[in-house]
Amino acid sequence: MATSPNNFIFFLEAVIFASVIFMHLSKKSSMVVSSYVVQSLALVMLLVSFALKEASWMLLLAIAVIFLVKVLVAPRFFFGLVKKHQLKFSVSTYLNSPATLIVLALLTGVTYSQLFAPLTILSQNEGKTLLLAVATMFISIFLIINRRGALSQMIGILSLENGIVSFATLAGLEQTPGLQIGIMFDILVWIIIASVFASMLYRQFGSLDVASMSHLKEE
Repeated sequence: MATSPNNFIFFLEAVIFASVIFMHLSKKSSMVVSSYVVQSLALVMLLVSFALKEASWMLLLAIAVIFLVKVLVAPRFFFGLVKKHQLKFSVSTYLNSPATLIVLALLTGVTYSQLFAPLTILSQNEGKTLLLAVATMFISIFLIINRRGALSQMIGILSLENGIVSFATLAGLEQTPGLQIGIMFDILVWIIIASVFASMLYRQFGSLDVASMSHLKEE
């Protein structure tokens, strides 16, 4: 029988998983950003729960940096893009909603099949939760592929990174505080550059829909 801490960890990973599902179903860019905030907050709580077990204050400091970047700074940039370029209703996909749901179900089903069952040995207590993290990564990759908007693709990349971090945490892979802070610095720089680049694209083409730019050719 699962213990209470294990149930809480599974709940947090389920929130991370459900958040990326909601990103696929949301029709507003602002809701996609909000889903990323919820996902990142759940990830922070997951990291805190493991850091408290290790009683590592340096790791808690690194998690504080993660909270600052993912929950506070990144959404500020994304909401700024939504407000500045009026992207509230600009979310579009290559597949319609029913087809998208079918693909999401297939990806989740494959993750929990015998194909990925050997991964559960990485964590004796969190095997099923670990597979949920793998499903989160696959579905985040599909978000990048299926979305036409550059903003949603950017968030899809960050959602994939959240899935990788949660997988590494559940699998017990060593993550030093210095490494975590370095990764957050890289992500912060990437967010700033990506936001500036997205703004330049919008000013030039009046849209962040990558499909509408497919006809552009180098002269």
